Amino acid sequence: MIVDQAIYREGIRVQCGDLSEELDRLRSDGHGFMWIGLKDPTEAEFELVNAELRLHPLAVEDAVRGNQRAKIEHYEGSLLVVLKTLRYLEETSDVETGEVMVFLGDRFVVTVRRGEGNPLAGVRKRLEDNAEHLSLGPAAVLHAVMDSVVDNYVLVDREIFEDLDRIEQEVFSGARDVDATAIYRLKREVLEVRRASVPLADSMVRLHTGQPRALLAAQDSNIHNYLRDVEDHLLKVNDHVESYDRLLTDILSAHLAQISVQQNDDMRQISAWVAIAAVPTMIAGVYGMNFHNIPELEASVDLGGSEVYYGYFVVLAVMLTACGTLFRAFKHSKWL
Repeated sequence: MIVDQAIYREGIRVQCGDLSEELDRLRSDGHGFMWIGLKDPTEAEFELVNAELRLHPLAVEDAVRGNQRAKIEHYEGSLLVVLKTLRYLEETSDVETGEVMVFLGDRFVVTVRRGEGNPLAGVRKRLEDNAEHLSLGPAAVLHAVMDSVVDNYVLVDREIFEDLDRIEQEVFSGARDVDATAIYRLKREVLEVRRASVPLADSMVRLHTGQPRALLAAQDSNIHNYLRDVEDHLLKVNDHVESYDRLLTDILSAHLAQISVQQNDDMRQISAWVAIAAVPTMIAGVYGMNFHNIPELEASVDLGGSEVYYGYFVVLAVMLTACGTLFRAFKHSKWL
């Protein structure tokens, strides 16, 4: 649906009437431009706008289908910029991905937003409050939208860094309740950011060369300075994301190594206790065969005229001595 549409002359908002008539008037007098904002448009809704603006068919197809890769395309005097939007969800620590498309042409700019991330109402309000910058034309809108999207990248970057720092502390503090799933999930969120920011950084090079550069420079000769500032912020985010990905891989490897070491320690303790329990079990098994000719069964001593059979106590003493010796040996070797 169309969420907002207006004419801007010298940076001042003017009510927009019939799209076709307004566009012809703008092109004839050479002052001002039209800005149309759409949110999750259907094919029929977008066709109403395209009937007046006559966008390139390939650009229209991308806008209707959505879910495009971040890119910048030049079509016969118009420009299509596809931006992936990011939104950090505090409740689940997830990163939600959306999309903003910017169509830039002769005396018009169309923004198409999909998803709930990166609302453009605030961008329009800030531009309307800065009439001098808005008077530069559609190129100023393109810069403002790209700047807003990349600023959100920076915010998501900070949130991911905090999550990564927390997980890193938990893993290397030796905590046993660390869930590997949390590391995988954060690695997945880093991948979402990379899918949005890396292709955009590669595509922004096109804005500074060839026909896209000439198209933007015709509207504002200084716009490339503003875009380079956005590009600098984007490259910083990309550098951070690359380092986060490597660090998460190292953290995951360290976590799995800790689990392996802990399992080895547990197995050594189990093996030590099994070895200790095996000695009395073996001795008890031998005497459990109930053969009569076992010396300890008849071993006795005369104490004050009473015959005392001591074999039972000797066997217990042997068991306790053997178990104690094994326990000290395993303790010394740090198996227990």
